[in-house]
Amino acid sequence: MTRTAPQFLFDFGSPNAYLSHLAIPAIEQRIGVKFEYVPILLGGIFKSTNNKSPAETLAGIKNKREFQQVETERFIKRFKVQPYVFNPHFPVNTLNLMRTAIAAQREGVFEKYVDAAFHHMWREPKKMDDPEVAAKALASSGLDAQKLLARAQEPEVKGKLIKNTEEAVARGAFGSPTFFVGNEMFFGKEQLREVEEMVLGT
Repeated sequence: MTRTAPQFLFDFGSPNAYLSHLAIPAIEQRIGVKFEYVPILLGGIFKSTNNKSPAETLAGIKNKREFQQVETERFIKRFKVQPYVFNPHFPVNTLNLMRTAIAAQREGVFEKYVDAAFHHMWREPKKMDDPEVAAKALASSGLDAQKLLARAQEPEVKGKLIKNTEEAVARGAFGSPTFFVGNEMFFGKEQLREVEEMVLGT
Protein backbone atom coordinates (compact mmCIF):
# COMPACT_ATOMS: atom_id res chain seq x y z
CA MET A 1 0.00 0.00 0.00
CA THR A 2 1.39 3.36 -1.04
CA ARG A 3 0.92 6.07 1.55
CA THR A 4 0.32 9.68 0.63
CA ALA A 5 3.36 11.88 1.25
CA PRO A 6 2.31 14.80 3.45
CA GLN A 7 3.34 18.31 2.45
CA PHE A 8 4.84 20.84 4.85
CA LEU A 9 4.36 24.46 3.78
CA PHE A 10 6.88 26.49 5.73
CA ASP A 11 8.58 29.83 6.23
CA PHE A 12 11.74 30.19 8.32
CA GLY A 13 10.17 33.16 10.13
CA SER A 14 7.82 30.87 12.06
CA PRO A 15 9.16 29.33 15.28
CA ASN A 16 6.30 26.81 15.10
CA ALA A 17 7.50 25.76 11.65
CA TYR A 18 10.93 25.20 13.21
CA LEU A 19 9.47 23.00 15.95
CA SER A 20 7.52 21.08 13.30
CA HIS A 21 10.75 20.58 11.34
CA LEU A 22 12.35 19.04 14.43
CA ALA A 23 9.38 16.73 15.01
CA ILE A 24 9.02 15.54 11.41
CA PRO A 25 11.94 13.02 11.22
CA ALA A 26 10.46 10.77 13.92
CA ILE A 27 7.05 10.97 12.25
CA GLU A 28 8.60 10.02 8.91
CA GLN A 29 10.06 6.91 10.52
CA ARG A 30 6.69 5.91 11.93
CA ILE A 31 4.71 6.49 8.73
CA GLY A 32 7.37 5.19 6.34
CA VAL A 33 7.18 8.14 3.96
CA LYS A 34 8.98 11.47 3.78
CA PHE A 35 7.32 14.87 4.01
CA GLU A 36 7.52 17.10 0.97
CA TYR A 37 8.82 20.49 2.09
CA VAL A 38 7.27 23.42 0.19
CA PRO A 39 8.84 26.87 0.70
CA ILE A 40 6.25 29.66 0.86
CA LEU A 41 6.46 33.35 1.81
CA LEU A 42 4.50 33.92 5.01
CA GLY A 43 4.35 37.67 4.43
CA GLY A 44 2.75 37.03 1.05
CA ILE A 45 0.19 34.69 2.59
CA PHE A 46 -0.63 37.22 5.30
CA LYS A 47 -1.11 39.93 2.69
CA SER A 48 -3.35 37.75 0.52
CA THR A 49 -5.51 36.54 3.40
CA ASN A 50 -5.52 39.69 5.57
CA ASN A 51 -3.92 37.64 8.34
CA LYS A 52 -1.39 38.86 10.93
CA SER A 53 1.38 37.25 12.91
CA PRO A 54 0.69 35.88 16.42
CA ALA A 55 2.88 38.68 17.79
CA GLU A 56 0.14 41.07 16.65
CA THR A 57 -2.94 38.91 17.14
CA LEU A 58 -2.04 37.91 20.71
CA ALA A 59 -1.10 41.40 21.84
CA GLY A 60 -3.25 42.54 24.74
CA ILE A 61 -5.35 39.36 24.94
CA LYS A 62 -5.40 38.10 28.51
CA ASN A 63 -4.42 34.42 28.96
CA LYS A 64 -4.11 33.52 25.25
CA ARG A 65 -0.34 34.01 24.95
CA GLU A 66 0.14 32.11 28.21
CA PHE A 67 -1.93 29.21 26.91
CA GLN A 68 0.06 29.11 23.68
CA GLN A 69 3.22 28.80 25.76
CA VAL A 70 1.71 25.84 27.64
CA GLU A 71 0.71 24.29 24.31
CA THR A 72 4.25 24.72 23.00
CA GLU A 73 5.70 23.08 26.10
CA ARG A 74 3.35 20.12 25.62
CA PHE A 75 4.45 19.82 21.99
CA ILE A 76 8.15 19.88 22.96
CA LYS A 77 7.56 17.15 25.55
CA ARG A 78 5.38 15.00 23.27
CA PHE A 79 7.72 15.09 20.30
CA LYS A 80 10.94 15.17 22.38
CA VAL A 81 12.40 18.17 20.56
CA GLN A 82 14.56 21.07 21.70
CA PRO A 83 12.75 24.35 22.38
CA TYR A 84 13.54 27.24 20.09
CA VAL A 85 15.62 30.20 21.24
CA PHE A 86 13.67 33.40 20.66
CA ASN A 87 15.28 35.44 17.89
CA PRO A 88 16.02 38.91 19.34
CA HIS A 89 15.73 40.38 15.84
CA PHE A 90 12.16 39.11 15.39
CA PRO A 91 10.34 39.75 13.14
CA VAL A 92 12.93 38.88 10.50
CA ASN A 93 12.12 39.59 6.86
CA THR A 94 12.43 36.12 5.30
CA LEU A 95 12.04 37.03 1.61
CA ASN A 96 15.65 36.30 0.67
CA LEU A 97 15.82 33.23 2.91
CA MET A 98 12.77 31.74 1.23
CA ARG A 99 14.02 32.59 -2.27
CA THR A 100 17.29 30.93 -1.33
CA ALA A 101 15.35 27.82 -0.31
CA ILE A 102 14.11 27.59 -3.90
CA ALA A 103 17.68 28.15 -5.13
CA ALA A 104 18.88 25.37 -2.81
CA GLN A 105 16.32 22.99 -4.35
CA ARG A 106 17.78 23.73 -7.77
CA GLU A 107 21.33 23.31 -6.49
CA GLY A 108 20.60 19.96 -4.84
CA VAL A 109 21.37 21.14 -1.29
CA PHE A 110 17.82 21.75 -0.10
CA GLU A 111 17.79 19.59 3.04
CA LYS A 112 21.15 20.91 4.20
CA TYR A 113 20.02 24.48 3.56
CA VAL A 114 16.71 24.04 5.42
CA ASP A 115 18.53 22.65 8.46
CA ALA A 116 21.01 25.52 8.38
CA ALA A 117 18.47 28.32 7.90
CA PHE A 118 16.22 27.04 10.69
CA HIS A 119 19.27 26.63 12.95
CA HIS A 120 20.44 30.20 12.43
CA MET A 121 16.92 31.53 12.95
CA TRP A 122 15.82 29.56 16.01
CA ARG A 123 18.70 27.63 17.57
CA GLU A 124 21.57 30.13 17.38
CA PRO A 125 19.45 33.10 16.30
CA LYS A 126 20.88 35.78 14.07
CA LYS A 127 19.62 38.72 12.05
CA MET A 128 19.12 36.59 8.96
CA ASP A 129 17.60 39.39 6.87
CA ASP A 130 21.04 41.06 6.88
CA PRO A 131 22.72 39.69 3.71
CA GLU A 132 26.20 39.69 5.24
CA VAL A 133 25.04 37.96 8.41
CA ALA A 134 23.09 35.37 6.39
CA ALA A 135 26.02 34.68 4.06
CA LYS A 136 28.41 34.16 6.96
CA ALA A 137 25.94 31.93 8.82
CA LEU A 138 25.19 29.73 5.81
CA ALA A 139 28.89 29.43 4.96
CA SER A 140 29.59 28.34 8.53
CA SER A 141 27.12 25.50 7.92
CA GLY A 142 29.13 24.27 4.95
CA LEU A 143 27.03 25.80 2.18
CA ASP A 144 28.21 27.80 -0.83
CA ALA A 145 26.41 30.85 0.47
CA GLN A 146 27.45 33.27 -2.26
CA LYS A 147 26.32 30.91 -5.01
CA LEU A 148 22.96 30.25 -3.35
CA LEU A 149 22.27 33.89 -2.52
CA ALA A 150 23.14 34.92 -6.07
CA ARG A 151 20.88 32.28 -7.58
CA ALA A 152 18.07 33.41 -5.26
CA GLN A 153 17.89 36.62 -7.31
CA GLU A 154 17.16 34.82 -10.58
CA PRO A 155 13.68 35.60 -12.00
CA GLU A 156 12.67 31.93 -12.24
CA VAL A 157 13.56 31.39 -8.57
CA LYS A 158 11.59 34.45 -7.47
CA GLY A 159 8.70 33.33 -9.66
CA LYS A 160 8.64 29.85 -8.15
CA LEU A 161 8.33 31.25 -4.61
CA ILE A 162 5.47 33.48 -5.74
CA LYS A 163 3.78 30.49 -7.39
CA ASN A 164 4.17 28.31 -4.27
CA THR A 165 2.67 31.07 -2.14
CA GLU A 166 -0.24 31.78 -4.47
CA GLU A 167 -1.04 28.07 -4.77
CA ALA A 168 -0.94 27.71 -0.98
CA VAL A 169 -3.53 30.49 -0.58
CA ALA A 170 -5.67 28.98 -3.35
CA ARG A 171 -5.68 25.69 -1.45
CA GLY A 172 -6.79 27.37 1.77
CA ALA A 173 -3.56 28.25 3.59
CA PHE A 174 -3.47 31.34 5.79
CA GLY A 175 -0.25 30.83 7.78
CA SER A 176 2.69 28.57 8.60
CA PRO A 177 3.12 25.76 9.43
CA THR A 178 0.46 24.34 7.12
CA PHE A 179 0.27 20.67 6.15
CA PHE A 180 -1.58 18.87 3.40
CA VAL A 181 -2.36 15.18 3.06
CA GLY A 182 -3.80 15.05 -0.42
CA ASN A 183 -6.42 17.81 -0.37
CA GLU A 184 -6.88 17.73 3.40
CA MET A 185 -5.36 20.79 5.09
CA PHE A 186 -4.04 21.02 8.64
CA PHE A 187 -2.78 24.19 10.31
CA GLY A 188 -0.39 24.52 13.22
CA LYS A 189 2.25 22.29 14.76
CA GLU A 190 -0.31 20.63 17.05
CA GLN A 191 -1.99 19.17 13.96
CA LEU A 192 0.99 16.93 13.23
CA ARG A 193 -0.69 14.14 15.20
CA GLU A 194 -3.70 14.34 12.87
CA VAL A 195 -1.39 14.46 9.84
CA GLU A 196 0.30 11.27 11.03
CA GLU A 197 -3.02 9.54 11.68
CA MET A 198 -4.38 10.48 8.26
CA VAL A 199 -1.28 9.21 6.43
CA LEU A 200 -1.41 5.93 8.33
CA GLY A 201 -5.10 5.61 7.49
CA THR A 202 -4.62 6.09 3.73
